Amino acid sequence: MLITRASEYAILSLIVLSKTSSPMDSETLSRELSISKSFLAKILQALAKNKVLISYKGVNGGFSLAKNPSEINMLKVMSSVEGKVPAVFDCTSGNKDCPSDKANICAILPFLNKLQGKIDSFLADLTLADILED
Repeated sequence: MLITRASEYAILSLIVLSKTSSPMDSETLSRELSISKSFLAKILQALAKNKVLISYKGVNGGFSLAKNPSEINMLKVMSSVEGKVPAVFDCTSGNKDCPSDKANICAILPFLNKLQGKIDSFLADLTLADILED
């Protein structure tokens, strides 16, 4: 699946964080978005690890954007929270257990790879600023 709950919550979190002037803690953010705090904390940590967010420790700690919204692309966001580049089909992610052909001669693999390339390109070009405009 291309857009999982983790990717959806990551994007929603970035939208909220882009509208704040100070860091926001995961508890406040989870309440505002009605998302499980523990699940959201994992997402935010993954985004901070991949330098999409800055994590501040301490009493006034929390998270803020590490870059301008125009510099945060959705391919990076989704890859950060998923731990891999999002794939539309298992076959395009290098899965050796392609369900359509046990002989590993998949007739539509070239098409799927082309589609995956276009989606990757689209996500790389789509920024948080683009989403905020809509």
